[in-house]
Amino acid sequence: MSVTMTGSVAELTANLGDIVITDPQVMAGYSRDQSLLSPAGRPIAVVRARTTDDVVSTLTIANRYAVPVVTRGAGTGLAGGSNAIDGCIILSTERFDRILDIDVRARTATVEPGVLNGDLAAAADRRGLWYVPDPGSRAICTIGGNLATNAGGACCAKYGVTGNHVARIKAVLADGRIIHTGADTLKNVAGLNLTQLLVGSEGALAVIVEATVRLRTKPRTSSTVVAVFSAVAHAVEAVLSIREVADPSLVEFMDRTTIVAVDEMTRMGLDATAGALLLIQCDGTDGREDAQRSADACRAAGAGEVHITSDPAESEALMHARRVALPALERCGSTLLDDLAVPVHRLPEMLDAIEWIADRYELVIGTFGHAADGNLHPTVVFDAADPEATARAYRAFDDMMNRCLSLGGTITGEHGIGDLKGRYLESMVGSAERELMRRIKEVFDPKGILNPGRAI
Repeated sequence: MSVTMTGSVAELTANLGDIVITDPQVMAGYSRDQSLLSPAGRPIAVVRARTTDDVVSTLTIANRYAVPVVTRGAGTGLAGGSNAIDGCIILSTERFDRILDIDVRARTATVEPGVLNGDLAAAADRRGLWYVPDPGSRAICTIGGNLATNAGGACCAKYGVTGNHVARIKAVLADGRIIHTGADTLKNVAGLNLTQLLVGSEGALAVIVEATVRLRTKPRTSSTVVAVFSAVAHAVEAVLSIREVADPSLVEFMDRTTIVAVDEMTRMGLDATAGALLLIQCDGTDGREDAQRSADACRAAGAGEVHITSDPAESEALMHARRVALPALERCGSTLLDDLAVPVHRLPEMLDAIEWIADRYELVIGTFGHAADGNLHPTVVFDAADPEATARAYRAFDDMMNRCLSLGGTITGEHGIGDLKGRYLESMVGSAERELMRRIKEVFDPKGILNPGRAI
């Protein structure tokens, strides 16, 4: 360890005491997220922050010594964005986890970054309110991590991603200064929108230590449709038709590979011979009518089986099948998970491309995702112990990314750039635009210590 590293660790320990961890075995548990094939280095220390002062001290010391800092929540990320960098300090916010306030009249909640998404949703529900953003990992992912990646979820098409629900942010800059962005008002156009600049920046601009998020009144009724199709093409035709006749809160898609994996894991009795499955939810005053119109659209598109329910327990059981899609595929082998999104009307072309790529490289690719907004998660399943299979998996990943871009899509709909997708960013945003992003980072973080090489 260099003199600089030794000095920074000694000063951290002197200032912060036992929240600084240097045991290699303990640090290993903080060194990577759920993108298991993304590279992870060796940190020099882990700081398990509990307060804003802990974050200020950590960044002040790190900035003085020019030591990289990687901020980490629960480690549920899927792009390697919180993986350790050699010689870095891991700044963990998992214990910085209080719900500070829920204001029923203002319909806002103020939370620390380590609060679990599901815990906030439950606390809001007890007060008759609804925290909308619903990542599939909401039971275990943190609000800080959701803000860092601008996380999505099933109901984005109707209600938007995490950033659409943020009112204010308190954050710490790389040099230890505290900033506040946003406002409590519903309308605020004063100056540049620093709040939305921080959301989705993957810890590369500042460390978020507090957020005030907006809550909604929960819809009184909701209806769920499950439709089974013999072929993917029929399911996609239904998705396009549904958009013309209804305004669903979510339309979730699973292909045959995913259906089989989910049924083997859950024993729910899903039709393993089906080519595709759609789960559709409609809420609000027109929810029942929208659900019926959606069901009719599915039948017209060739669905062999369509079922409608307004029972909350039955709806939740159906949604559980979709939420466990990734864990179910992970039971089949190593996985390389994509997170691409295309304009909804280009879904047929993207799904055709995924099928062609799977055949070309002789790979299993299970595809699931949020069809209502065109966000798919094609998941390559392979044997990571086989170098040749691993190489084919990465070539398939490249081909999917390139095809997505050619269709006017985005390289990430909700998981972020991290380590996994940095090489595609300039192709998507442009060289001049990426240079602007880098220059913005220099303003926030002149020494480049915050999650260097990620997001931007």
